[in-house]
Amino acid sequence: MRNATPEHSWFGAPLTQEPTPEPQEYDRLWHGFMTARATLGLVLMLLQVALYATGTTPNVLLVAVGAAYFAGTLVTKVMLKPRPLGGSFDSAWGGVVGADILAFSLLQMFQSSSVNYTPLFALPILLASVLGSLRLALGTAAGVTVLLLGGSLWAYLQSPQTATPYFVQAALSGAGYFVIAFLASQLSRRLAMEGKKARSSQLAATVQRQVNELVIESLSDGVIVADVHGGVRAANPAARQLLGSKSGLQSLTFSLRDEPAWRPLYRLMQLSFGTSASQQEGITLRHAGHGPRSVLARTRLTEPLGPEGESLCVLFLQDQREVEARMRTEKLASMGRMSTAVAHEIRNPLSAIIQANALLEEAINDPRLNKLTAMVGQNAKRLGKIVDDILDVSRVPLLGKARTRFALDLHESVQRICVDWATQSSKQRVVQTNFVQPSPMVSFDPEHLRRVLVNLLDNAHRYASGQANAIQVSDVSQDRQATAISIWSDGAPMDQSVERHLFEPFFSSESRSSGLGLYICRELCSAHGASIVYQRSTRTAPGVATDGNEFVITFLQTDWAPGTSLIPAVDPSRPVAL
Repeated sequence: MRNATPEHSWFGAPLTQEPTPEPQEYDRLWHGFMTARATLGLVLMLLQVALYATGTTPNVLLVAVGAAYFAGTLVTKVMLKPRPLGGSFDSAWGGVVGADILAFSLLQMFQSSSVNYTPLFALPILLASVLGSLRLALGTAAGVTVLLLGGSLWAYLQSPQTATPYFVQAALSGAGYFVIAFLASQLSRRLAMEGKKARSSQLAATVQRQVNELVIESLSDGVIVADVHGGVRAANPAARQLLGSKSGLQSLTFSLRDEPAWRPLYRLMQLSFGTSASQQEGITLRHAGHGPRSVLARTRLTEPLGPEGESLCVLFLQDQREVEARMRTEKLASMGRMSTAVAHEIRNPLSAIIQANALLEEAINDPRLNKLTAMVGQNAKRLGKIVDDILDVSRVPLLGKARTRFALDLHESVQRICVDWATQSSKQRVVQTNFVQPSPMVSFDPEHLRRVLVNLLDNAHRYASGQANAIQVSDVSQDRQATAISIWSDGAPMDQSVERHLFEPFFSSESRSSGLGLYICRELCSAHGASIVYQRSTRTAPGVATDGNEFVITFLQTDWAPGTSLIPAVDPSRPVAL
């Protein structure tokens, strides 16, 4: 026979153990029983006072027992804290259940009228059944039955002829108490089990709802839930961004009929409601003052909800720029792999060309031919440098180990590169360099630094305003381990869909760009232990606080003298000076 293994759930332990009421539920049951006992004690006390006053029951002990029981119930209700009765006859059982049995036994013993207090024993039995275990409940019922049979035996000893009805009543009452104890305990256990299952299901539903909300909130695709009238019940941040209009999106709910640009979505939704089928269509959202935005809209109808059977429409919006960028990335990635293969093939014939040109240069003496061979050699070396860069990008993890690195004066190098770039591009008034801290020494290949800065400056100039100081290069911070350089421009903020893929290869918001510039910048920085990040920041240009785009490059500092070459030894983290 197989061993039964409990089923496990993401939302908690399996419900195979003994069910116990939750603390709040147990407190309510406890206070309910304590209130019932106090009420019964008050009724018994008033009843005994009335019987004694009318002379029906002249025994003053009954009044004392009623008053003592009422006082005891009040003390128990006020002083005792809710606690489980457990499964044995302990002090908790004696202070609550035992006190009831004792009080009702004394009332039954001292009564001299036709009043029968036997039905009151059902209260302590119910209390033990609900607040204790089945064993405690059956034990309480057995104790009460023994007391009733003892009372019948006492009556038999006093009058044997009339004691038979007492034995029959005690036996029937005892049997009934056992039935009450068993049924009440089973019902209590069943209700506790159902309550625990309900709480577990509610917890699972709550966790599932929270997970769904987190997933929908973090989706890059837009999700809109709308009714048949176009009222939007819910929309995730991506959907609000794709809708693109600031008016109407400030509130939690809005209507697709509020903006003319949203009407195509409303018509697609109405078509889906009219045909009771899902629809899909490419839609262009056009807002005044903004460029067109192409989205792929898909609709799904929910099951009818509520008594009126109203369905909701779920609109899924996908930015086509993302799709096109992914397709373009795949194509350009294939081209990148092909260009790496081509670079490998070019290297060998290029080396032969360089060698043949060198031999030819030695064999001729004509100055005009020497000028041509020099031109061939210069361009061959340039082509070799391009081949090396392409292969370096394809071997990014090995780039930092395979290349010779240099110690250079950061501020002086950056200043020279910026001046050369501004001079060649005739943009002297656009660029401003501002270094206020001492120039640190950093470990970075000068040619790679030039390539990184030229890429960032070209990118900044592409989106800057062209005014004076529209591009600013400055130092950010400096400590013993690292220092940072900032390239800031007063360009407009980037779209979030572009910013998310900013440093990915072959991704660009412009069709004429290859999308490799920022990727190469990041990989070259990473190869030298540096890092590059993008952020929005505020600068003064010219004389006015202006928001702009900022790229911050953080370099690792070194203690080597300027111009010292650092070649990795066996341990690349400990370079050796030449």
